[in-house]
Amino acid sequence: MDKPTIILATSNGIGMGHLTRASAIASELKSFANPIIISMASGVVEVPKIAGVRFEYIPGRDRKWMGRHEWDAYLRDRIVALIDETNAKIVSFDGVVPYPGIIGIKSVRSNINLVWVRRGFWQKTPTRYLLNLQSKMMDLIITPGDFGQSYDKGPTAKRADSVMVKPISIFNPLTTLNKSDARSTLGLDQDRPAVLVQLGIGEADLNAKMTAALTGLISWPNLQVVLTKDPVDSNGNNLAPAGLDIKIIRHFPLANVLNAFDAAICAAGYNSVHEELAAKIPTLFIPNTRGTDNQAARALWAADNKMALTVDQSNLIEIKENAAKLALASIRDELANNCGKLEKVTGALDVANLFKELVNKPAKNEEQLSTTLFKLKLQDLFGRGWRGSVYSLLQALTLVYRWFKPHKDVQVMHANDVKVYETDKADELRKLIKSGNPFEHLIIGASESYKSRRIEIASKAYLK
Repeated sequence: MDKPTIILATSNGIGMGHLTRASAIASELKSFANPIIISMASGVVEVPKIAGVRFEYIPGRDRKWMGRHEWDAYLRDRIVALIDETNAKIVSFDGVVPYPGIIGIKSVRSNINLVWVRRGFWQKTPTRYLLNLQSKMMDLIITPGDFGQSYDKGPTAKRADSVMVKPISIFNPLTTLNKSDARSTLGLDQDRPAVLVQLGIGEADLNAKMTAALTGLISWPNLQVVLTKDPVDSNGNNLAPAGLDIKIIRHFPLANVLNAFDAAICAAGYNSVHEELAAKIPTLFIPNTRGTDNQAARALWAADNKMALTVDQSNLIEIKENAAKLALASIRDELANNCGKLEKVTGALDVANLFKELVNKPAKNEEQLSTTLFKLKLQDLFGRGWRGSVYSLLQALTLVYRWFKPHKDVQVMHANDVKVYETDKADELRKLIKSGNPFEHLIIGASESYKSRRIEIASKAYLK
């Protein structure tokens, strides 16, 4: 009997949170299903290193390859084409807000079970006002558990419409490398302390935080400072103070080599917290205030429970002083010991088991959703059936929202032809994505009919 196909879709968020959660789930699904990851994040090229499954890159609407309304239909039609190609039973979406194109899948393939992996710790952004409507479109909502769950006071915290699982992380204590092997893999000195620093750079405030954090590490004798990118601003100016031994390492996933480090400095995103703390790495969290994720609340929980250090992200002196504290063995030992009390990060297995139950269940039908249809009174407004109506409503609400808060003018970059690539080679795909030129990426083993349908969809969306 063939394994059922499950499509795991992710948005292009800040960082790799959505994608690594999907990869962790895909790894657990492989025992009974055929998982395929599709993502708007360029990091999808790294998926084979984590999960070893097939994947597709989907251009996000920010790529400027097509208009925003064309993109909604393009996303819907692409996923529907993949459903038809693979006979998928479930489409799961990990992202803050399901796009109209995700919701629209149900209007043309009503038999698909649609799942929303909805992380908590939302900030109180305008997106919360659509929560009720979007949630009712789903066959299942899953909330990845969070170490700091008790500090979540956001709009999703008290909702009773989801199933909460344990925290999801690609860190696995059974397979991660020990300290010696991890350092050998990264080319680090075995006998000197090492600190991992993962902070964003580019904008002035981010650059200043990087400099403050690195300056605080100067007091740590004989230290190796590991960064994942060169600490330079857009003008080529070095953000690192003199006197630090800085090593630039590009290794993915870092979760497998975390034991190489004596401490870490990073943002307090879902991934970082559930990797660093699960690995018992003494960490200074500098919350990122961009996006919908309430990193400050998550980091405050870790600090209050003495699992990590945190700071007011706008206070550069506080960042410098707390980075210096990591040099103290007593502080590092306390943080590491307290992290040993945390629950296991086995949420990906929990999700896989939920999918195993769901795969043979019928999706919600029109009768089950008739109450919602009555409340929304959309049939008379749009006349396209309840799911099509919601798809139209979401587009209409987006228009109204953007009337008051418009995007900056975007010049759509039309293409002259459709270029199709069927590859899983990370280097090749990375170059294609960075080039900025429109292209279509197909899963390995795509049928000719699927290729033809994809060319048809792309031609309609972004050709001149």
